Order: sequence, then structure tokens, then C-alpha cells
Amino acid sequence: MRVLVTGSRGMLGTDLMKALNKRHMAVGLDIEELNITDLTQTLKTVKELAADVVINCAAYTNVDGCETNEEQAYKVNAIGPRNLAVACNELGAALVHISTDYVFPGTSSRPYREDDPIGPKSVYGWSKLAGENNVRALCSRHYIVRTSWLFGQHGPNFVKTMLRLAAERTELTVVNDQTGSPTYTGDLAAALIDLIAQPAYGTYHLTNSGTCTWYEFTKEILQDAGITGVDVKPISTEELNRPAPRPAFSVLDNFNWVLQGFKPLRHYREALGDYLAI
Repeated sequence: MRVLVTGSRGMLGTDLMKALNKRHMAVGLDIEELNITDLTQTLKTVKELAADVVINCAAYTNVDGCETNEEQAYKVNAIGPRNLAVACNELGAALVHISTDYVFPGTSSRPYREDDPIGPKSVYGWSKLAGENNVRALCSRHYIVRTSWLFGQHGPNFVKTMLRLAAERTELTVVNDQTGSPTYTGDLAAALIDLIAQPAYGTYHLTNSGTCTWYEFTKEILQDAGITGVDVKPISTEELNRPAPRPAFSVLDNFNWVLQGFKPLRHYREALGDYLAI
């Protein structure tokens, strides 16, 4: 298949391009080559490339930045996916749109399934939900894939930040009242390639197995990296005092993924070990 990846130089996009090129003909475009918020440019580019599948990894993911730059958040996270959906539908191509756990309120007592009631608490969450809705409405052949807590080799992420801070400080304070599933972009990329191999369109939750808080994850990162002499102290989200609300519980049940016959992704601790070994 001929696959177009938008946001191809981001953390997930880079891993996707590497994995796709082993099995498909992949073309990667980033903001310099394709501004998905421009409808005319998007239509022209997608049609010229004649892709069978478009995987949209382009997004404005600065959660706090979205609160103060709402217009840009909606341009990238809602209008951009709309433009890709229109282009794919006209071409007859499938569209994979990457979404987020932030479309849920984070108040559940169990992992969220794909059809559970949504209810974002932040501009970022609302803008990503708007993108989902545009894709559903405008592209008949779509996969919407919600994921969470991404870490990988090719971009800034929580693991890199904690390793850097641990090298600079003897004490770290980390939130202990937010629970989720860390997800390795290498594993997610491989799963997305499996997904597009069949026309099983719809909405999926796709994360590594296992759950933890950011505090617990930090302790595991330092332990697995062999770092000692750093005291990690738990704090509350309220104490962190960030502009955008964070979901307290954003574990995603990969229900549709398993229902479709796919194997659950491995535990995040195993993935973390591979990440740190590179």
C-alpha cells in the first residue's frame, strides 16, 4: 500500500515511517511540506500522492498551550483532521486519526471503552474531540485511534524529562493522583500497521498494557535506568498547579482492538526496558 504520514518527524511519526518502509511505500510530510490547516494545500497534496491510507500524526499537543491559544488548537486538532477527511473521502483513501485519552473526563472507576460517554475538561481535549467528530462525519473509511502517555526515541517525552531532571537534581516531585497507561511509540506504530491491513474501520483504544501514576512511573524509570541517589516525592495535581485540567483517571480499555482479534500490546514496563536499552 501507499501510505502518507502527516506529522512524520514527530515522535510517533518517525517510528511509523521506519516501520512502514519495511512493508509499504511510505511518504512522510511534516509542517514544512504540508500544513493540514490549509484546505486547498491538503486537497492538492493528498490527491497528488494518491495514497491508499493517510495516517494523521500531526497535532498541537501542548496541553497547557492550548488553554491560551485556543484558535491554534482548533486549527490543528479539529480543522486539520477535517481537511484530511475531506481529501481522503474524495480520493477513496482510508484515514487513520490519532486521538487522545483527554476526550474523557477522567472520573471513571474503570478503564474507558470506546463507546463510553466523553466529556473533555480542557481545550486540548475539546479540540481533539472536534477532530474525531469531523473525521467520523466526513470520511467513511476511517480509523480513530485514542492513545495515551506516549514515550519514544524521537521527541520530548516524560521519560526523557525525568532522566534529565534526575541527572540535575537529588529530589524530584511528581504527581501521584493521575493514573494512565504509558505507551511506547514503537509498539503503537507496529500496531497501527497491523490495523490498516484490514478494513476494520471504527474507533479504537490502543495503549500498552498496565497502569501507573506519574509518580510510580518515575520510580520505575529511575530503577530501570539504574539511577540511585534521587529522592522522588509524590504531590497532587492541585499542588502542581498547571493551567489545563488533567484527567485523574485516563486508562483506556483496548476493547475493540481485542474484539477485532488483535493481541493486547505488551506491558509498558517491558517496553520501557527496551526503550532504555537503545
